[in-house]
Amino acid sequence: METYYTKWYSPSLNREMEIKVYGHGGRPVLFIPCQDGRFFDFENYKMTDVWAPWIESGQCMVFSIDTLDLETYSATYDPYFRIRRHEQWMAYIVNEVAPFIRNYTNEHNGWDGNPGIATFGCSLGATHAANLFFRYPEIFDGTLALSGIYTSDYGFPGYMDEEVYRNSPVHYLAGMSPDHPYIQQYNNHKAVIVVGQGPWEMPESTFRLRDICQEKGIHIWFDIWGHDVKHDWDWWYLQAAHHIPHIL
Repeated sequence: METYYTKWYSPSLNREMEIKVYGHGGRPVLFIPCQDGRFFDFENYKMTDVWAPWIESGQCMVFSIDTLDLETYSATYDPYFRIRRHEQWMAYIVNEVAPFIRNYTNEHNGWDGNPGIATFGCSLGATHAANLFFRYPEIFDGTLALSGIYTSDYGFPGYMDEEVYRNSPVHYLAGMSPDHPYIQQYNNHKAVIVVGQGPWEMPESTFRLRDICQEKGIHIWFDIWGHDVKHDWDWWYLQAAHHIPHIL
C-alpha cells in the first residue's frame, strides 16, 4: 500500500498538524480518528486492513488527520472558548486539509473534485464526519459514520450558543427549512449512519437524527444494528467493510 506523510504549520490553529495518506488513486476519503485521536490511528487500530481492498485497487485514497478533541470536546474549561477552538479546527479542515486533498489527488490520478471528498469516522470521529457532511455538502459529498453522537450535549452539556448550534446536527437540521438547497445536495450524495444497540453504544441521537431526516425529506441510510453490537473496533471493522462499497 502506497503511503505518504506530511505536516505543516496551520494558520487556522497556530500549531503544526500532521497527516498521512494511504493509497495511489481513486476517490478521496477523510478519516477522523476517535476521541482525542491522532493521525496514525487509522493504521495503529488496523482500519487499514479493512480498507485495503479498495485502497490497493485504486478505488480510494484515505487521508488521516489529527483531532483537536483534547482542547475542545474532552477539555473542561469554559465551553464558550472550547467551541470556538473547535471552529478553528473546522476551518483547518475546510480551508487547509480539503485543498490539500484536492491538489494531492489531482496530481496523483487527475481527480477533478467530482465526486467530492467522503468523510469517515467511528465514535466521536463519526460525530465530526457527519457534521462536516451536513455543514459543507459542497465539499464533502459522502459520509460513513459509525457509532457517533449527533447532539452537542456530549461535548457541551447544558450549554448552547450559536457555535454549539452549528456543530449539533440534531439541532441545526431540525431548524432547517424544508426548501433549503442543502437538502437536495444531501439527497444527491451518499451517506450511511450506523449504530449498534449493545454495550457502550448511545443510539438515541442516531434515532433522533433519523426521524429529523425523514421529516425533512433527507434520504440517508440509517443502519441500526442489534443489541449484541458493542461500541468497539471489532464491530466497526464489520460495519465499515459492509458499507464502504456504498459510499465509494
